[in-house]
Amino acid sequence: MKLGIVTIPRRLAEDTSAPVVEQVVSIAQNVEKLGFEGLWVTDAFARGWATMDPLILLGALATTTKRIELGTCVVQIPLRHPVEHAHRVQTLNLLAQGRLRFGVGSGSTKADFDAVQCDYEARFKTLPAYLEVMRRTWNGEGVYGNPISVWPGTEGGPPVMLGAWRSQRWINLAAHHCQGWIASGIHGSWEDLELGIKMYRAAGGKRVILANVFTDLRENPDNSVSSHVPKISLLCRPPEARERLKRLEGLGVDDVLLVVPSSDPGQLEAMRALF
Repeated sequence: MKLGIVTIPRRLAEDTSAPVVEQVVSIAQNVEKLGFEGLWVTDAFARGWATMDPLILLGALATTTKRIELGTCVVQIPLRHPVEHAHRVQTLNLLAQGRLRFGVGSGSTKADFDAVQCDYEARFKTLPAYLEVMRRTWNGEGVYGNPISVWPGTEGGPPVMLGAWRSQRWINLAAHHCQGWIASGIHGSWEDLELGIKMYRAAGGKRVILANVFTDLRENPDNSVSSHVPKISLLCRPPEARERLKRLEGLGVDDVLLVVPSSDPGQLEAMRALF
């Protein structure tokens, strides 16, 4: 089982004057130095606090790292026009030299949809339809008009990982048309994860990623890290964290994506020592 890191870009410390981009670049370089598998970022923009576009952010990190995967967990596909979106993803995949792992989802927060005048109720139908348009665009097909020229070396697009609930419909889509399934440490229970993995493997799925596992190994961990109480987390001391990671490995999880505490990114070294 491999460990990756999720960073949610915010002002990382109240007493620092360093620009947030310098802080995020520092985290990315440290993630690579410490031997984590990758760095992943989230997608949100109408939640009441300042956020950063995940593709633009990863474009910056692609030029300051060389080895690690750069992923999204997850981009809300229904919020962007699929052809234009495919073009931007192609550009990022080129800049990352094939290291992009494109985690996608339907979206779950109505405020994001309202902000860009997209139909929240139609998101579950829009997701697979838009993904198909993006795949056709990456293959050089003109879906609505002239094709978008595919940059040499990016044909077919990046590996696509579907972030979705544990249901047969989404499990089948992840197994048959994507290169991975992303489960949520915030919303998914241990029981749901175990059942989802069994369903995904039975459908022929390859890579299981558990994302957004909030982690704080301090004596008094910060339990207010999310607006939701995470169902699977490492908000505990290192011995217990190791036991939980072993349990996840036993369930068949291939990658665990740990959320680095925004108030204490120095915990990365302790997080790496867990496994």
